[in-house]
Amino acid sequence: MKKIIITLTVSCFALLTLAAGLGVWGYKTIMDFGLSPLNMTAPQELVLKRGTSFSLLASTLEQREIIAEGWKLKALVKLKPELAKIRSGFYELHPGESVDELLTKLVEGDEKVFSVTLIEGQNIKEWSQILQALPHSQYEEGVFTQVLSDNGDESGLPEGKFYPDTYHYVAGDNINSIVRQSYHKMQQELEKAWAQRSEDLPLKSSYELLIMASIIEKETGKASERPWISAVFANRLNKGMRLQTDPTVIYGMGDSYQGDITRKALREHTPFNTYRINGLTPTPIAAPSGASLIAAAQPADVNYLYFVSKNDGSHVFSKTLSEHNRAVNKYQRNR
Repeated sequence: MKKIIITLTVSCFALLTLAAGLGVWGYKTIMDFGLSPLNMTAPQELVLKRGTSFSLLASTLEQREIIAEGWKLKALVKLKPELAKIRSGFYELHPGESVDELLTKLVEGDEKVFSVTLIEGQNIKEWSQILQALPHSQYEEGVFTQVLSDNGDESGLPEGKFYPDTYHYVAGDNINSIVRQSYHKMQQELEKAWAQRSEDLPLKSSYELLIMASIIEKETGKASERPWISAVFANRLNKGMRLQTDPTVIYGMGDSYQGDITRKALREHTPFNTYRINGLTPTPIAAPSGASLIAAAQPADVNYLYFVSKNDGSHVFSKTLSEHNRAVNKYQRNR
């Protein structure tokens, strides 16, 4: 009898030892799985709809061969239950990320961030085309005028009132949020530039400064010339001369502009033809950069009244019409 008891005792001890060994092995296997990299060679997108269960997530990852064994994922969250609380969203998975890092991303709701750059010098029509084409976003027609209205501006004239910059969004965001950010940033930058304006600036309001900045933006091929171009326009306004700047004519031509300004367009009396009207255009003609806002507020202290393109992005500036005509003959007429 003693031998039987001893034999049973040894057998039970062996089984317990084996079970413990298997437990340690299993624990280590699952924990190692959590540290293992995802099976990917290129980034992949993962969309979790609202209400997606963890079981469905495991099946999806296994079907897409991002992980090899879905049961290990389920076992992992038994050991780390905090990783089971996944959130819906649009995610991007990257090669080299571990299973633990993936689950942490889903738990924290660290969604893929998209970006869009609204470029200085472009107009609302061009920006609208960019925003309409954005992936995974909601675009509404008339969003620019809607944001104006939401902020108490009932003019219906959005041109130039939004700041060019790079903005970010996540999948499903309404474009209204981007446009709203752009509007508020322009108001801030415009207010800042207006507060720093030169004392003898021939502009009556910050809106006129915005208009001037937009014209400078369209005439600028070389950033360092902005204050000089601003000075030319300010000097002309002070002398009662017309601005006579081509970008305003082009803006007034709208869709009829096909790359060349016709003689008819130069003769036509439109609100934007600064060869025919006195002073500024009624609205901005594009979105000015912060640098153009500052240049409009602080023109260079020079007496130039004219400039002509050298066809390399830079300009020749002149104080007199005779000097200007010589520059035009040299750089535009090849005489």
